[in-house]
Amino acid sequence: MSGDIVYGLSEDTGGTRLLYGAMKVTVGGTLKLAFRPWVEGLEHVPAEGPAILASNHLSFSDSFFLPAVLDRKVTFIAKAEYFTTPGVKGRMTAAFFKGAGQLPVDRSGARGAGEAAVRSGIEVLRRGELFGIYPEGTRSPDGRLYRGKPGGLARVALATGAPVLPVAMIDTEKIQPPGKVVPKLMRPGIRIGWPLDFSRYQGMEHDRFVLRAVTDEVMYEIMRLSGQEYVDIYATAAKRRLADAAKAEKQAQAEKQAEAEKQSRAEKRAPGTGA
Repeated sequence: MSGDIVYGLSEDTGGTRLLYGAMKVTVGGTLKLAFRPWVEGLEHVPAEGPAILASNHLSFSDSFFLPAVLDRKVTFIAKAEYFTTPGVKGRMTAAFFKGAGQLPVDRSGARGAGEAAVRSGIEVLRRGELFGIYPEGTRSPDGRLYRGKPGGLARVALATGAPVLPVAMIDTEKIQPPGKVVPKLMRPGIRIGWPLDFSRYQGMEHDRFVLRAVTDEVMYEIMRLSGQEYVDIYATAAKRRLADAAKAEKQAQAEKQAEAEKQSRAEKRAPGTGA
């Protein structure tokens, strides 16, 4: 837990609720009007009391489309950089994310965001609220569903006894793919599954085999709801592989270009070529 900092875990003030309500009306209302997201299983979200919304993660916009269709506030975690950037733009960004119900987590520690996510999730649920989490830990690099990380979701669920609602975000990655500035106006979808009860594992939140079993059960339900192809590796590992492949391809192209230029110079120097 060394180095991981969670800011404002207990900040459930009237001002915070007012800001969230304003964002719900403005940003949420705009999203629903412009994109008209369809929703299935909204009745599975409890009207009151704690619950965990465990979702696949396709796009930056997932954390805004899901709260937009819910009647209750849902709190996600976000990297602290969104809240600490200096300047006017930084302050506006921080206000936006705070208004959207997101908590800043400093991921600079050796253990990363895992411990911070657990602490923040437990605090939110103890207040009787909804806590949103992405078990994959990062956005999918290619639209497929990747292996869930057991350190966050499962530990929060077992430590609090809160039910877990599997959530499938559908087609949100197509609205604004990487590199695209203007979003595409299309209808994304959200499917919310039946609550999963893990009370049979109460008191076993430190058993790594139990944590893996809980996480895999949730990921299976997300896969069933989303229809995504499942890949049994972590999304972070997949991103590293893609980055390494892109780097190798770039290096190969550079070497090919250098060889072509070398060959061209050699031909110009050869006798009878007019050099």
